[in-house]
Amino acid sequence: QVQLVESGGGLVQAGGSLRLSCAASGSIFSINIMAWYRQAPGKQRELVAAITSGGTTTYTDSVKGRFTISRDNAKKAVYLQMNSLKPEDTAVYYCYINVFRDNFWGQGTQVTVSS
Repeated sequence: QVQLVESGGGLVQAGGSLRLSCAASGSIFSINIMAWYRQAPGKQRELVAAITSGGTTTYTDSVKGRFTISRDNAKKAVYLQMNSLKPEDTAVYYCYINVFRDNFWGQGTQVTVSS
């Protein structure tokens, strides 16, 4: 019943920017943690950034200073602004939300950064 729809992925040159969006729909009353994960071919899925309901953010070291996570509670959406993109950022990006005991994942969106 709950669905997360992602958008904003694509192909960009190194040094460029992309903005990922993820909107939740369904019977959701409140959302605790919202986050972005990514998975590159042959690698494990890793946490990129997370934001709590209180606005506290965390980032993996490799994206600090380049990526910014934000949320719009009224729209039940989470965003990831990605600047100064590098080829090593290439991966499928997944949004994630936690609602009490339940976890939900987006379908994934491909981000490809060329040299």
